[in-house]
Amino acid sequence: MDDDAVFRALADASRRRLLDRLHRKNGQTLGELCEGLDMTRQAVAKHLAILEEANLVSWRRQGREKLHFINPVPINEIAERWISKFERPRLTALSELKKRLEGKGDG
Repeated sequence: MDDDAVFRALADASRRRLLDRLHRKNGQTLGELCEGLDMTRQAVAKHLAILEEANLVSWRRQGREKLHFINPVPINEIAERWISKFERPRLTALSELKKRLEGKGDG
């Protein structure tokens, strides 16, 4: 896995938004992914190409349509390599404390 390509792809908010949309509904066409976005079709296609290069998105043809699918494996590999080694319970506790101190917690 090319961590640098994955991190570069995830660094852009528009690409993260596309991944979020694919997470909510996998198997979308370019047209579907463009709906409601303030981006041109060409911009969305370029973002998808970067996500494909990082192996975060795959696609397959279904008739005349090209369907895009999220590939969660690279993100999981990053989580295993970079996040889980930092004792998740301690990080969760610190995150909850931060939210409460900032007034964003439940109680």
